[in-house]
Amino acid sequence: MARYFLGHKHGGRQFASNVHAGFAPSLNLLLTLQIGLGIYLRLHIERGFLGRFRKWLVKGHGVVGKILPVAAWVQMLFGGIVALGFCRGDHLGQCLAHFIMGSAFIGYGILLTILLLVGQFWLRRTGRSQEFFDSLIIAIWGCVNTFTEHRWGTAWVKNDLQHTSMGIVWWCAGLVGMWLSRTRDGRPKRNIIPGVVILLTGYGMSAHPQALMLSTMVHAFFGYTLMAAGLARIIEVSFVLRDKGSLSMDGTEVHSWQHLPPFLLYASGFLFMGATEEQMALMATAEVTHVSYILILYSIAFLLYFFVNVLLHIYGVHAFPPSNASTSQHPRSHHHTHRRHQSSNGSILPSRRPHKELDEEDDLEATQPLANGHTNGASKEQDRRMKDAQEYELDALISDGEGSSDGKEAVGGRKVGGGEGLLKL
Repeated sequence: MARYFLGHKHGGRQFASNVHAGFAPSLNLLLTLQIGLGIYLRLHIERGFLGRFRKWLVKGHGVVGKILPVAAWVQMLFGGIVALGFCRGDHLGQCLAHFIMGSAFIGYGILLTILLLVGQFWLRRTGRSQEFFDSLIIAIWGCVNTFTEHRWGTAWVKNDLQHTSMGIVWWCAGLVGMWLSRTRDGRPKRNIIPGVVILLTGYGMSAHPQALMLSTMVHAFFGYTLMAAGLARIIEVSFVLRDKGSLSMDGTEVHSWQHLPPFLLYASGFLFMGATEEQMALMATAEVTHVSYILILYSIAFLLYFFVNVLLHIYGVHAFPPSNASTSQHPRSHHHTHRRHQSSNGSILPSRRPHKELDEEDDLEATQPLANGHTNGASKEQDRRMKDAQEYELDALISDGEGSSDGKEAVGGRKVGGGEGLLKL
C-alpha cells in the first residue's frame, strides 16, 4: 500500500497512461478486501448479524486469496512491459500470445507442484485422476486456440496454420485424455495423454520459423525443453509411479524424478515469454548470445521453483503436522494391531495381526474418497487414532484383570493350565 501512494511522489521518470497504472487500483482493492476479510474471520464472530454471513465470507476469502497471486503476477508482467516500452502497435498481438502462453506453462507447472507436494488428499477426495483435469484444460485451451490464432476471413499468413493445428490437436487429445482417466467401473486411472500433448507441442515449437537467428535458437530450445517436460511426464506416470496416484497415500514421499516435469514447464514458460520480437531484437543489438540468454532464463526458473517449494513447505508443515504424516504410513502399528489371543499358559494377551493384512486394509481405507468437511483428511485420521487407542486400552485392562486373578477364576468350575493363567469361555 505504501508504494502505491509514495510512488507518485518520487518526481523521477514519468510514464504516460498505461496498463500497469490502470490495473493498480484493482489490485489494491483486492488486497484491501482480503485483509479486511482476514481480520473479520480472525475475530471469530459467529453470532448476531455478522455471524449470519460468516460462511459466505469464508468462501469469499478463499476466492480472493486464489485470485491475488494471479493478479499480482499479471501486474508484475505489466510493470516490466511498460518499463521497457514493449507490446505497442503491431507488436501487441504476438506479445500477448507469448506472455499468455508462457504464463500458462508456468501456471501449469505450479499446479503440478502443488498436487505433487500437498494436493494428494484433495485429488483423492475428488474421485478423479490428475490427467482428467489436465486433459480438460488442454481441451478447452485447444478450442480457444483453434478459433483465435487466425483472423477468419483474411489470408493465412506466417505461422497461422501451425498455431491453429496445435489448437486442433490439443482439444482432440484432451477428449481422449478425459475418456481414459477412468476405468470401466468408474475408478480414477492415470494416462500419458497430457505428456504426449506437451511433447507434440514442443516438437512444433522447436521448428518455428523466425526472422532472427537468435530468436530461432531460443524458440528451438524452448521446444526442446517442452519436449523434455512431456517425455519426463510420460516416464513419471508409466515407470516411476506405475500408474499409481503417488508413492505414498499422504503424498509426503516424492521421487526425485517427479520434480523434473514441473520444473521444465517453469523453464519453458520463461523461455517463451522471453522470445518476443522486441526482446529478441534488443538482445541481438546488445550482442547477447542465445546460450547466455537461455542460461539466464533457466536461472529465473530455478529461483521461482525454489520459491514455490518454500511456500508449499511452509504450508505443508502447518496443514499436515508430522504426527499425521507419520501415522498415515502405519496408523495401526502400535494400537490397532493388538488383538487378544490365548498364550501358552492360558492367559489372554494382546496379539498382532499380520503386517501385510494391515497394510492392505490401510491402503483400502486411504483410497476411499474423504467426506466433505474433513480438512485435508486430518479429522478422519484423528478419529481413527482415537478409536484405535481406546480399543488398545480396553484390551490392556481386560488382560490385566485376567492376569491378576492368579488362578482364582475358573471356567465352568475347572482350572486351566495348572492354576496359572485362566481362560474364561
